[in-house]
Amino acid sequence: MNGEIGRAAIALYDRFTHEGMDRRAFMARLTRIAGSAAAASALLGSIAAGAEAAPIVPADDRRIRTQELTWEARPGRLYTGYNAAPAQAAPHLPVVLVVHENRGLNDHIRDVARRLAVAGYSAIAPDFLSPAGGTPAGDEDRARTMIGALDMAETVADGAATIAWLASAEGGARRVGVVGFCWGGAMVHRLAIAAGDALKAGVSFYGPAPDPGEAARVRAAMLILLAGLDERVNGTALPWIAALRAAGKEVETFTYPNVNHAFHNDTSEARYDREAATRAWVATLDFFRRHLR
Repeated sequence: MNGEIGRAAIALYDRFTHEGMDRRAFMARLTRIAGSAAAASALLGSIAAGAEAAPIVPADDRRIRTQELTWEARPGRLYTGYNAAPAQAAPHLPVVLVVHENRGLNDHIRDVARRLAVAGYSAIAPDFLSPAGGTPAGDEDRARTMIGALDMAETVADGAATIAWLASAEGGARRVGVVGFCWGGAMVHRLAIAAGDALKAGVSFYGPAPDPGEAARVRAAMLILLAGLDERVNGTALPWIAALRAAGKEVETFTYPNVNHAFHNDTSEARYDREAATRAWVATLDFFRRHLR
């Protein structure tokens, strides 16, 4: 979405979805930006993710197989997730963990997992809201509230334990990577700190970064993908990238100019940028090919 109104609406939506802004206050501000309640509703529809969007790789694509998984990340910490893999899987297939946005595990993230399966990986998309009862169907506001209430130390420990479990499969012959978007992009950074040598490669799409002082603990190769207009995330990501480089870590980064946060999410009409999303996905697959094959 271009233009002053579009940029202001997207910035306001980011405050609502990432900073806990009250919905009533958000809609009042959005109405002032748009000029009327009807225009605000239409604007919101173009910014928010659309559950009705057609997938890029359908669930019944014959090139892949899919299944629902359940595992115990740590004692008493039961998780569910979605797995997509090539229909004819080779031995020791690399695994990529796909970490969802702050909406929880939804059909868009399942589609991303299937895209990785078509590319030759076993992709596992955990529902990080599993310990809280799972992602609520069709209620993004509630999902965001639940995400905000998670104990992040416990959640990161569960993710790191899951990576260790996957890395130990088949006698340790499987290499494990992780890709995440927004909240999931932030989780990629946290997991790169916590997972140690078990994680070989991490790809963060526009994820807020941790304290640069943690950079020395990272063992995985990192690819960090940023949106040029995303000042909120870039304010933390750029110091993090500098710290990784100063610590001698393997890090690559691309910033796509004139695109918004969540530019890769093709279910959001206003945010999605086809050219940047395609380039970022090609970079992601190339990065995983180099570090997981």
